[in-house]
Amino acid sequence: MDKYQEMRVFAAVVDAASFVAASEALGLSKAAVSRTVSELEHRLGVRLLHRTTRKLSLTPEGDVFLARCRDILSAIEASEAEISTRSVIASGLLKVSVPVSFGLRHLAPLWSEFLDRHPQVTLDVQLADRVVDLVDEGFDLAVRIGRLPDSSLVSRRLASTRLVLCAAPGYLQRRGTPRHPSELAQHQVVGYSLLSMGDLWQFTGPDGPVGVRVRPRLWSNNGDTCIAAAVQGAGIQLQPTFLVGPQLASGELVEILPQYHSVELGIYAVYPSRKFVLPKVRAVVDFLADRLGQIV
Repeated sequence: MDKYQEMRVFAAVVDAASFVAASEALGLSKAAVSRTVSELEHRLGVRLLHRTTRKLSLTPEGDVFLARCRDILSAIEASEAEISTRSVIASGLLKVSVPVSFGLRHLAPLWSEFLDRHPQVTLDVQLADRVVDLVDEGFDLAVRIGRLPDSSLVSRRLASTRLVLCAAPGYLQRRGTPRHPSELAQHQVVGYSLLSMGDLWQFTGPDGPVGVRVRPRLWSNNGDTCIAAAVQGAGIQLQPTFLVGPQLASGELVEILPQYHSVELGIYAVYPSRKFVLPKVRAVVDFLADRLGQIV
């Protein structure tokens, strides 16, 4: 008798609390089930079950062995299911939450290609800068930017971005270009209200870490609003490269204090922790990892 079958039969007997009920569940004879458990005990050299005419109960050794059996049987089932799931075609409704500006600039142009690759998938893309509850709100996946807190969610890093200090040339001509982060306290600042560090901007420079408390004249929870204001000369801003890249390339904005590095942020796909990842979720995560790694 193979060990897998022995563990399967033993667990079934415990779950059913009866040799007869276990034999019916397994499609085996009562004699075969009883013989399997007896041979298992003989091989291990311990009694696993107390048997009376009225009930079955686990011995201390049986209790320990049952826990190990469940772990092994569960791992085998998970491995088989994962391999089977990988061969299934991605299909069904895929509900995704993405940040507004990032979703418009970098994800919106990709969805048509994804649908072409997976014709049996239907997409529902929701744009929001708040952190949605994936389980309660029925999302399959979210794209999040930042440093992820510990949670029960599964995450995969898709790309990265860094925060850069920048301002319009006209503003710098009027107010001067800072030579050290501490000078930002005397400058007009455009603040992104969802920035995790708030108004205490932090950098690492030639002399180590440095932080400065800024006093924004304009706050917004939308990065594009901050950028539009900065382009018009409203002040200095700290924004991710995925947003300000075009303005830096065109010269509408100029990076300042490049020797002082601020935070690097990860761009992640997060999804609920499940025993098996659905094919549609795996498909979109793989797709985004491939495409975003090339453009961000």
